[in-house]
Amino acid sequence: MQQDDVAARVRQVIDAAGVSAREFARRIVIDPSKLSRSLNGTRRFTAAELARIADIGAVDVGWLLGSTAGAAADPDAAGRTAAGAAVTASPVRSPSAPRPPVPSPEGGRPLQIVRETVRLIAERGFHAVRVADIAAACHTSTAAIHYHFPGRDELLEAAVRWCMDEDTRRRADATAGTRHAGDELRLLIELQTPHTEQQRRQWCVWLDLWAEAARSTTVGRLHGEYYRQWRATVADVIRRGVEQGVFRPVDAEGAALALTALIDGLASQVLATEPGGRDDGVPGTGAQAMHDALTAHVDTCLTAPTAD
Repeated sequence: MQQDDVAARVRQVIDAAGVSAREFARRIVIDPSKLSRSLNGTRRFTAAELARIADIGAVDVGWLLGSTAGAAADPDAAGRTAAGAAVTASPVRSPSAPRPPVPSPEGGRPLQIVRETVRLIAERGFHAVRVADIAAACHTSTAAIHYHFPGRDELLEAAVRWCMDEDTRRRADATAGTRHAGDELRLLIELQTPHTEQQRRQWCVWLDLWAEAARSTTVGRLHGEYYRQWRATVADVIRRGVEQGVFRPVDAEGAALALTALIDGLASQVLATEPGGRDDGVPGTGAQAMHDALTAHVDTCLTAPTAD
């Protein structure tokens, strides 16, 4: 089967979903550039990617591959004995004729797997999380996990990318419509301060990913990509603040590097204390102390003096 034909069928699935290619990439948890290259014929879809596309699009893998006699096996079905068994004998269905409705997790099985993986990493640490734990959390089998994400490395990459996308989305939602650069920078600081249990869980995941980035080329690349985007966001806010007269005329990139490094360093100290922002006997290490230190840094090093 030619790759161009597979790409054409994937395009049909994306069109039927009624979303952009970037949004579809988010739903199947891959790099948008990988999806673009695969659609353009310069990269082949992996078997796991096709499985996730079939799941999200409610179509058969057999149809995606152009099979006239095969359809994707249901990885959650009883009796599935090998994650690599990709097809079973049943009628092929296209995007216009999806599989009969069955209960499915919100966003589809791939996103559920990734969300539960992230939750378990936050609670236990990546190396303490087994595939069996993820399967139990998703109320499915280990074969279903391997069907969508054959190895731990691929699952970790998907978890990192999901965290990146969620973090970027939250920032965009929180600052939408904010025009005053000073207010926007303080909103970003508020989002990065682990006041709540949810924020602490997010930071716990990032701490684990920092450690993995030092050992994994793939995670390291994603880590670098995320931090370039994050620092660019902060630098853009600072640059606009300088133009608005809110901030001093500073080097935006250098100021963003200093502020993001300060956020990371303080957050790691906060996470070493008890939940809820208590200092646990160590002065200045609670969430509120972190927030106060960051706003003081902005006021001292960035905020332009007001005219008397």
